[in-house]
Amino acid sequence: MQATTRSLLLSSLAIAALALVGPLTTGVLDAQQNQAVRLAAADLSPAATDATPTFYADVLPILQQNCQTCHRTEGANMGGQIAPWPLVTYEDARIRAPRIAKAVREGRMPPWSAADWHKGTFENERVLEDDEKATIIAWAEEGTPAGNPADAPPTPDFLLSTLNGGSEWTLGEPDLILQFDEEYCLDDDLRDIYVDIPLHISVEQLPKDRWIKSIEYRNGPAVHHIVGGVGGLVPGAEPRVYEEGYGRLLRAGPRDVNFNMHYNKTPGPGTAVCSNIKVGITFKEPGEVIRFVTGGDGLFIRPIVIPPGAPSYSASREYTFEEDVELLRFMPHMHLRGKAALYEVTYPDGRHETLLHVPNYAFNWQHSYRFADPPFIPAGSVLRFTLWWDNSENNPANPDPSAEVRWGRPTHAEMSQGYMSFRKMEERHIVVGEEIPADVIADSSDDQVDQVDDSNNNR
Repeated sequence: MQATTRSLLLSSLAIAALALVGPLTTGVLDAQQNQAVRLAAADLSPAATDATPTFYADVLPILQQNCQTCHRTEGANMGGQIAPWPLVTYEDARIRAPRIAKAVREGRMPPWSAADWHKGTFENERVLEDDEKATIIAWAEEGTPAGNPADAPPTPDFLLSTLNGGSEWTLGEPDLILQFDEEYCLDDDLRDIYVDIPLHISVEQLPKDRWIKSIEYRNGPAVHHIVGGVGGLVPGAEPRVYEEGYGRLLRAGPRDVNFNMHYNKTPGPGTAVCSNIKVGITFKEPGEVIRFVTGGDGLFIRPIVIPPGAPSYSASREYTFEEDVELLRFMPHMHLRGKAALYEVTYPDGRHETLLHVPNYAFNWQHSYRFADPPFIPAGSVLRFTLWWDNSENNPANPDPSAEVRWGRPTHAEMSQGYMSFRKMEERHIVVGEEIPADVIADSSDDQVDQVDDSNNNR
């Protein structure tokens, strides 16, 4: 996002500083304990010059627009990942300025994996402008001056709710909160396990069918990812929001909804843990209209057999569109050896287009890529989906470069999905609170488990 800077001089000097940055490296921020949110304090930094970025005028707007949703007390839970410390006040940022500058310089924060040339293609992109990067780096290298608190932008609404002792839920207090009747406990020696756990919805909780507006998860320790009958969760995922015209039907109780839970932890004495989840659901208001029917495909590539030591093993599959659609999103899914992903389409007239290239897949940040302007895909178009894996010793996340790797659920095995969602062109007119069409009820069968990408997108 573009944040306001004070002058052309400041911007040009900052960009010049960015141009001097060295080669990219790889790393992660050291974890720090979360601190309590504190109101902005007086200027305790060295005196600022006119050409030096200051925290309140130049850095704080960038942090508010790009960082504070996660980097705050009770920050967004991105598929089990919670920011290790806040970046709300001047002191929060000052003491971590070198780490912030390093993460920005290396492109590790904000997390985003689409190729640079996709800038502007996806509505949920996490990208800093060049002058924003340069401003942060220059501020960190030039004494971290605070400047005048009067120059600070207004406090965002999401942060005000935290300051006022608000909800743990980033989308507001849910209409319905679901959780397992009992915690699931993992013994000391357990590393990785998949287990199906039923979650009961009572008639008191949900006396009638309702249209879902949003789904947000709060997961307990050792939860790696969830595939469930009420959305799902993967590392780095955002809450699910159904925008105007879209929705999903949640059938009334009493009934059980199955959750396929993947737990993963480091084994050893004293590592036993018990865990639960919370699913926060808000509903559409009566009178709202559901206009769009969506479809999709998991784009599974199976079987896969990745040879030992292979640095760039690839596999592909194709999908033919049987009717005209508008593409809404893609989400590639692999495990620790995942390297890159590519979605290409060949249109009936022979034209070829790359829709998404992920050159550096990140297992801990499994993004859903939501098109800002959904591309029209005519019937007869052929989508080609390709994945790459790095099973070599040069992959620091590789659990065993000597292993032949096949498709499997455990983290040390691999997966090969490319979840895709699209909108069919024919519109519906389903009024929330009125009778629900029979075909919609049939398509919302309790036995149908959501794809993983349901946890990580809008619309």
